[in-house]
Amino acid sequence: MQLVDRYQRKFEYLRLSITDECNFKCNYCLPDGYQRTHQKQFLSENEIKNLINAFAELGTSKVRITGGEPSLRKDFTNIITQISNTEGISKVATTTNGFSLSKHANEWFDAGLDSINVSIDSLDANTFNLITGKNIFHKVMEGVEACSEAGFKQIKINSVLMKGLNDHDLTTFLAWIKDQPIQLRFIELMQTGDNQAFFKQYHLSGQTIKTTLLKQNWISKDRRINDGPAEVFTHPDYLGEIGLIMPYSKDFCNNCNRLRVSALGKLHLCLFGEEGVDLRHLLQNCEDKQELKELVVASLQEKKSSHFLDLGLTGATPHLASIGG
Repeated sequence: MQLVDRYQRKFEYLRLSITDECNFKCNYCLPDGYQRTHQKQFLSENEIKNLINAFAELGTSKVRITGGEPSLRKDFTNIITQISNTEGISKVATTTNGFSLSKHANEWFDAGLDSINVSIDSLDANTFNLITGKNIFHKVMEGVEACSEAGFKQIKINSVLMKGLNDHDLTTFLAWIKDQPIQLRFIELMQTGDNQAFFKQYHLSGQTIKTTLLKQNWISKDRRINDGPAEVFTHPDYLGEIGLIMPYSKDFCNNCNRLRVSALGKLHLCLFGEEGVDLRHLLQNCEDKQELKELVVASLQEKKSSHFLDLGLTGATPHLASIGG
């Protein structure tokens, strides 16, 4: 069995949420802070082990551990170790808000984390505070430096692009990555079930950044098999790279290669559009692995050709923290 859908897209990349809790109040995601809407416990280490083993046997080679904020789990390091030691998994990554990064970067690297994405929506401390609700810009930047010192070869910075808030930061960001091997990724603001007015006010197409980059002689880089959705640009005068994630662009979903499992054990075929397929009853025992694999493969045949965001459809996703972005 392989993870191939009816459009012949192959899925070797799993985004696994281990919590939907977050300690930030980002205005584009959780402006009122985290509100727990369920009584269920998040996936246990044993459930995660059974899940990853099944996906690895189906051809998954890359796992990104997401949240909410994944480092809020006290067993986060154990989870990294467990996944990185799974046969067939060649790359383990995570996305974090950087809150505890300066303290734990070495520990996570030693546990087997290969790649790390840090959310930094502005290089101005005041704007960072305005967007995230946390006045800890310098602490997060110390965390980025700690990642470099720990030995991470791939450090990515995620910045949600918002009109009138941080779109003017491009020059500052470019100056920052000129001498640092960091991939800066601008992510288009996406509309979810609870942010229609915010989206209308602040959405800005990533094409505006792409046009600027091309005028400055940045060159588009070829995608690798288990890369994420970013269109990456390089420049001979820069050590760093620029990645653009533009979900509203034409044919964005054609190269989709990732599936998602929520912190409550639901398989999501897309970030948008459906309620998810419950896998949790098959995660309790390793003896259920074959049935679990069959359910995942069968469910994948229901994956649609597109997320249809360009038609204004936001599906069942209440906010981006709910299933790991």
